[in-house]
Amino acid sequence: MSEDLIIKGGNKKELYENLLPQMKSLVECEDDMIANMANFSACLKDTFDFWWVGFYRVIGDELVLGPFQGPLACTRIRKGKGVCGTAWQNSETVVVTDVDEFPGHIACSSLSKSEIVVPVIKNGIVVAVLDIDSEKYANFDDTDKVFLEKLVALLV
Repeated sequence: MSEDLIIKGGNKKELYENLLPQMKSLVECEDDMIANMANFSACLKDTFDFWWVGFYRVIGDELVLGPFQGPLACTRIRKGKGVCGTAWQNSETVVVTDVDEFPGHIACSSLSKSEIVVPVIKNGIVVAVLDIDSEKYANFDDTDKVFLEKLVALLV
């Protein structure tokens, strides 16, 4: 893949369908996880204009901030804490329509209104999570869940 992202399509599903083969091509040319996480964050931010997109990597007993696009972020998150820690603990995607309604939500910014966190699972173990925040309520749905799970599977 060249270093150009081709964004075309009208609705969310079409955008993901267009993005998926480009991301696949991108990771086929690079085996460094950090580099791929960085490009994933940039491509998702460019395609959907999400407020914050990034990864937290599992290091020991914490999630540690990895590559991201957006404003300043929380650096470390404990297992089971907040949306990211919950997705890690349960090894499953968490979609939150209103972060103020999520028990124990970690507010890195008051501008975040909804969130989706997708675990990156390698050999049955969560090695990272993809965290995406929106400044809009209920911005994430099953379409995001399905396609983001397909996208993060490309990382491993």
